[in-house]
Amino acid sequence: MSVKLGVPSKGRLMEKTFDWFGERGITLSRAGSDREYAGAVEGIEGVELVLLSAGEIPRELAAGRIHLGVTGTDLIREKLGGWDRQVEELAPLGFGHADLVIAVPSCWVDVDTLDDLDAAAAAFRAAHGFRLRIATKYHRLVREFLREHGVADYQLVDSQGATEGTVKNETAEAIADITSTGDTLRANHLKILADGLVLKSQATLYRSRVAVMDDDERAALVALLDALGTR
Repeated sequence: MSVKLGVPSKGRLMEKTFDWFGERGITLSRAGSDREYAGAVEGIEGVELVLLSAGEIPRELAAGRIHLGVTGTDLIREKLGGWDRQVEELAPLGFGHADLVIAVPSCWVDVDTLDDLDAAAAAFRAAHGFRLRIATKYHRLVREFLREHGVADYQLVDSQGATEGTVKNETAEAIADITSTGDTLRANHLKILADGLVLKSQATLYRSRVAVMDDDERAALVALLDALGTR
């Protein structure tokens, strides 16, 4: 058996992860075509590369089907309740930076903070008879954040497409989404609340706390983490 390392299967996250490992003497490569989800590891013995979507990696770590995985902070904390009991954060990788933020229409001139949003939500419900809708893919993180900050009278609506467009399309009044530069938000006439930062995210290397290992796998894991400088 071997230590299973889960890495995003496409795009810049995959390329940057390959680069990060390569700079530390571990060469990762995709095996065969882009449609294949297996890869090769050179520079260390006893490690197997598994290519997965970034969104699958938290679940596979929590199930113990992979020993290590690279994915975003946001995905780990959204998908895994009590995440730190299931996985251990080994190293932030310094790329894939994005902020999960609360944003409202720019024309809401009196809404700049979470307290303002709470007041606006109460007024909205009184006027319309239903709760103000916040579109997001991050239900757990946003619900916990708003509860901690005393925001009530809202409802979360699921958005699996372009969240920034939901306000324009009148399927939501506000959004909570990931942004790197804020350009897309501004292009859609949205502004980030002054205290609306939910989470700063980046690509991070995690270890499963529940994956079973034999002595050979444990030795391979120690050797890999030593090579990466993360032990």
